[in-house]
Amino acid sequence: MAADRGGHIRLRDAVADDLALLRHWDEQPHVVAADPNDDWGWETELQRRPDWRELLIAEVDEGEGWRPLGFIQIIDPAREDGHYWGDVPADLRAIDIWIGEAADLGRGFGTEMMRQALARCFAADGVAAVLIDPLASNTRAHAFYQRLGFRFVERRWFGDDDCHVYRLDRGDWSRQGV
Repeated sequence: MAADRGGHIRLRDAVADDLALLRHWDEQPHVVAADPNDDWGWETELQRRPDWRELLIAEVDEGEGWRPLGFIQIIDPAREDGHYWGDVPADLRAIDIWIGEAADLGRGFGTEMMRQALARCFAADGVAAVLIDPLASNTRAHAFYQRLGFRFVERRWFGDDDCHVYRLDRGDWSRQGV
């Protein structure tokens, strides 16, 4: 069942009961390959609810109930307490996203997850653009984001990670109907 036919994906808040699931996903080879140097500190972060961040679990309904599928983090990078993005304008959002199990890759789920995440970001009138930062080596992610309308901004190091920064402006998102 294709994710983008019928909207069989929903996003919900990640909660403390998701700790084991998130740890499991964090150890999957495709997730490690996309995010090799981050320690999410799930035990702490699942307890925090800052107003500049959403931690979300994507779930898919394949006819037998909702099954956890992936993870999304949406932040206001200007207000985020770790200052990961440095000095950025107040009118941005940044997204981290991954699908938990390799068997769910390539099925359209990531596209629908991003569509819903982008709709959440642009629901706030003041948000001008969304940023993402896949590893420079992750060419599949680059192609995925470009298909969604993101434009390459720069190559940048975030700690030990060599990344490509992409940006999707509100106008491009609106014109595409992403």
